[in-house]
Amino acid sequence: MRQLVAVASDELYAVVQSAMVERWSGLGTAAQIAIGSALGLSLLALAFWVTRRLARRARPGRQRFLVVCSCCFVVLALGLGVWAYWLPEPERVSFVLSHQVVRVGAALFGTLTMISGMALALPWALDRLEGRGFVSFVAARHVRAAKSGFLTVISILSIAGVAISSFALCAVVSIMGGFGADLKHKILGNNAHISIDSIGEEGRAGLPGSTTPGLGTLPWDDLLDKVRVVPGVYAATPVITGEAMASSQSNTAGVLLRGVEPNSIGSVIDLVKNIEVGKFEYLLEPERLSEMGEDEPIWIGRGGHRYLNGPRAQRRSAPAGSGGASGARDLGVGDDDEALDPDVADVIQREPVYPGVVLGRELAKTLHVYVGDEITLVSPVGELGPMGVLPRARKFRVAAVFYSGMYEYDSSHAYLTLEEAQRFLDRPGISQIEVKVEREDRAGEVRQRLSDALTGQDLRIRDWQELNKGLFSALELEKIVTFIILSIAIVVGSFCIICTLLLMVTEKSKEIAILKATGASDLGILEVFMSEGLLIGGIGTVFGVTTGLVLCLGLLWFGVRLDPDVYYVDRLPINVDPIDYAVVALCSLGITILATIYPAVAASRLRPVEGIRYE
Repeated sequence: MRQLVAVASDELYAVVQSAMVERWSGLGTAAQIAIGSALGLSLLALAFWVTRRLARRARPGRQRFLVVCSCCFVVLALGLGVWAYWLPEPERVSFVLSHQVVRVGAALFGTLTMISGMALALPWALDRLEGRGFVSFVAARHVRAAKSGFLTVISILSIAGVAISSFALCAVVSIMGGFGADLKHKILGNNAHISIDSIGEEGRAGLPGSTTPGLGTLPWDDLLDKVRVVPGVYAATPVITGEAMASSQSNTAGVLLRGVEPNSIGSVIDLVKNIEVGKFEYLLEPERLSEMGEDEPIWIGRGGHRYLNGPRAQRRSAPAGSGGASGARDLGVGDDDEALDPDVADVIQREPVYPGVVLGRELAKTLHVYVGDEITLVSPVGELGPMGVLPRARKFRVAAVFYSGMYEYDSSHAYLTLEEAQRFLDRPGISQIEVKVEREDRAGEVRQRLSDALTGQDLRIRDWQELNKGLFSALELEKIVTFIILSIAIVVGSFCIICTLLLMVTEKSKEIAILKATGASDLGILEVFMSEGLLIGGIGTVFGVTTGLVLCLGLLWFGVRLDPDVYYVDRLPINVDPIDYAVVALCSLGITILATIYPAVAASRLRPVEGIRYE
């Protein structure tokens, strides 16, 4: 239900946005400039009026400066945010510096707005702390004391050290979590949640040399029906895999062939969604490739440049022995079509119909082929002929090109229909059954149900966590180690808190002695200095964690674009997990609390006589 609501809201948002863009595009250039200028001037006038009113109410000096800066940051964040919202987002666009400055600027000024707002709210919060009791009153007064200029500077540096460390830890954890989530999304988009196969003693079931019955000899239709009725299973599809060599007119490459059932593969993996050029329907009906329109794209180049199909006379395959379009012209095709009998011209111009194949983008780039081009697949399993065993070769036509975001898949995978793959590989069965579950985090539970339902059939059932255990374990370990290493920066910042409190104890020894002489207990003095250190660490933690959260949310909303041809991702992946931020805040506060123990104990042990001996 939640997914349906999300899909409906996304569709409504897309409809409203397209309607607004269409209406805006319908206006003339002069009208657009006039409306934009009027809105911009109105917003600037409103911002100037609000800034002036707030600045008059603020106290002269630092507070008035922060008010003016906050208002300026708000205006810049809103202006750049609206600008970034209307920036175009075409496919496979390289790094555009001007667009990137706008997007990063919107996130940066939004973060500066939050920082200045927290700086304005800090005196108000300290005022409230001073009215809550003796301990909080003394601690807050020590932190904001104007007389001790040197200690005030050290306190600010302590707060800045904890804030910067917490901010860096939050940013790194979010970016690493984003890369992990992006990798998980791409892996699950190209692989099923659960794989069911059978391994023989010498190799995969269905391949030569297997000594135990595999899916190739089992009634996999009945097995597939049993899998689909298991609770928690969303969809299931049969798949046959094999290796082959692909060759075009200019290059060759090794490929991993996957024969799929077109009607069900789209509900298990994202192959249909990942089609970049061409159509998945061409895989089922390859004869439609000869009917592609002139404006249909056959490739997307660097910077989102689309290569169109063009006139059909330039794309037709001429009869054997000719040289493409030039060969067709030599036979009278093209300018002399009217001189030929229509039936003869149709036979000459007709492209041979080969089975369709869907290639990954990098594989198609390696082979130098576009949609509609021919390739030859050579199977390692040969046929016995007069000259011995000869490899089996067959021609196919590129039906579509997909982009999954994973170089390993885009550079090696090729998809055929299940029947064509069985015929080409000379294997009547399938290699495995791929299953998609309703909730990916419960794949282990569904795997156990499948094991119970298919018991006694010598099958191996593995979920995505087991198949990619090494990869995700390495990512988790890297995240933990990075967290520990960056936490050392917070420890370094806590040393500044220790120095601040020790200097505070030294400078305030007379005040401590007077407090003790008037009845303050050792425990009360201990609580005062621990509260002071906790206050410094708390302010730094709030500033750091909040700044990291706002900046990461801004970068997530506006996006940091990367060159997909270099990094193979079009934007910097960021994952904002509240649990990660809560852990960072707790660790930062815990470290700062530990740092206050020694100075607070030293202050509580100070004797009143020693504090006022030289007064």
